[in-house]
Amino acid sequence: MASTPMMPPNADGSAPAAPPLPGTDMTSICFRDQLWLNTYPLDRNLVFDYFALSPFYDWTCNNEQLRARAIHPLDFSHISKMTGMEYTLSEVMEPNLFVIRKQKRDSPEKVTPMLTYYILDGSIYQAPQLCNVFAARLGRALYHISKAFGTASSKLEKIGYVESENDSQASETKPAKEAIDFKELKRVDHILASLQRKLPPVPPPPPFPEGYAPPSTSEPSENQQPETQPPPIDPIIDQGPSKRMKV
Repeated sequence: MASTPMMPPNADGSAPAAPPLPGTDMTSICFRDQLWLNTYPLDRNLVFDYFALSPFYDWTCNNEQLRARAIHPLDFSHISKMTGMEYTLSEVMEPNLFVIRKQKRDSPEKVTPMLTYYILDGSIYQAPQLCNVFAARLGRALYHISKAFGTASSKLEKIGYVESENDSQASETKPAKEAIDFKELKRVDHILASLQRKLPPVPPPPPFPEGYAPPSTSEPSENQQPETQPPPIDPIIDQGPSKRMKV
């Protein structure tokens, strides 16, 4: 097997930047080389050469070793005999859509998917992790639910304040309000606790893909109100193809 080729130097002769680590979140950017698109057709034979120009490409992959040996980088008969990081073309709808999957090969039959990229009308994007999409959607739902409860609580406090003023001004001949039955309250709490004990334990969350680094989140301060925090960024709604920074 040929040795891993070095990354080509930059145009000014300086050392090239280190390739992105496996699992690096690059969903906020996209890549497009209009000069290349005007020169070559974007099809299944040349799409990998176009993808290799983007910052999403890992120069230490097995496909690059095949390119150094003048072998097509997506030749399955060769790449299936290698181990390590590789790219494969999973779906093709020429010339508009190409889906490229980054995976780790341990044997000819065993591969572990890592990341997915897609080329849509000549622009290259990294697909968001499914766990990030779920986390963002749940975070947004909790944010709006918390905000709704806060609004309802503030309105109920105003209503209760007005009612207390009206009660103080009314005559004292009104019968006292019905007292709370603490025995009934304890009985309901006991029933709810017994039902909760019968439920199965919550399963642990699924592990992150190997090499994936989840985005860091800062802990809110004690004095910070939860209502002031904006909802989490949605990888699909807020970082869709039309909203990504081009590089």
